[in-house]
Amino acid sequence: MLLITGEFPPMQGGVGDYTREIGLALRELDCEVHVATSTQGRPVPDLTVHPLIEHWNWGCWGTLLHLIRCHQPDVVHIQYQAAAYAMHPAINFLPRRLGRLRANHAQSVVTFHDLKVPYLFPKAGRLRRWVVNELARSSDAAITTNAEDFDSLRRELTSPPALIPIGSNITPSLPSGYDRDTIRARWDVGPEDLLLGFFGFINDRKGVDALLHALQLLVSEAGVPENPQLLFIGGRTGASDPTNVAYLTRIEALIAELGLGDRVHWTGYVPAEEVSASFLACDLCVLPYRDGVSFLHGTFHAALAHGVPIITTQPRVHVPELVDCENIYLVPREDPQALAHAIHRLAADPDLRRKLGTGAGRLSERFHWDQIAADTLDLYRAIGAGP
Repeated sequence: MLLITGEFPPMQGGVGDYTREIGLALRELDCEVHVATSTQGRPVPDLTVHPLIEHWNWGCWGTLLHLIRCHQPDVVHIQYQAAAYAMHPAINFLPRRLGRLRANHAQSVVTFHDLKVPYLFPKAGRLRRWVVNELARSSDAAITTNAEDFDSLRRELTSPPALIPIGSNITPSLPSGYDRDTIRARWDVGPEDLLLGFFGFINDRKGVDALLHALQLLVSEAGVPENPQLLFIGGRTGASDPTNVAYLTRIEALIAELGLGDRVHWTGYVPAEEVSASFLACDLCVLPYRDGVSFLHGTFHAALAHGVPIITTQPRVHVPELVDCENIYLVPREDPQALAHAIHRLAADPDLRRKLGTGAGRLSERFHWDQIAADTLDLYRAIGAGP
């Protein structure tokens, strides 16, 4: 099979990390896996990586089709996120092109990591949504990763998409000699200080501005936990979405405006074991997604996998797996006051924090890569492909 992705490690991005993990898990199921990606991608053990695409525009078709003719995969599986393909629509029409070349016998599958639309031209309007739907309609099978996208895409298609979740891109693993107090001391955070953690790129969907306003409320109001601090874990902007850079500039200005410069810390892009060390050094993980919590976020899966107590925002659709005050603590979206109140409550209740962390770890067991790969392979076979 051939997995196509606009980003792949060492490029920073959740879609690239997902492609590596699903590729390795499929390899464990005796699948031969090739990966076509950008020229910045690099080989990894057990996967055949083809870092061939310099620009994801119409010119990439020739390279991809040549690769398909040479290797004759049973499945061409597109990992779709518009930003990973530089917002260009060429990849959206690749399954239609493949349909005209059935001599290669490849079935086309697309996994939608989100339903953001590509850029076409000014005022393209509903045509941009049509381009995303066209990718789903022209593929032999479409996969969504969460209930919200499943419901949205199901309304647009004659046949419903599959729902196969993602998992954590970070396997919990601590560095040798890990000591929690020593790790916290890197940022001048003492054993009794309240350290809040945020994991993921800084972009408009993550609600970082609400988190900063909540931190400012904690600092300014009487009776709040002593010396609250905030740690941003991981890279700041990623490799694919240029709008993240502009948003980060706004966030840095907001930190200065609120006088939080000495309370906000950054790990930068670090190896997986350092991500784990940072997660477990925090007292709370706070993920105030602007659109509400969703299983589409690899950052959320990583927090679950590390068994840390998580405060996040109410989902837009009911997610039965999430049980407030059992495996998650939910607050209203875009409400810094409610967020600050939740942080204050959990800071004062270590038993509830432990309960939430235990519940998060148990929930993460539903999202192991071996099961995700098995479900994906079953889908391949259902459309007449795969070993």
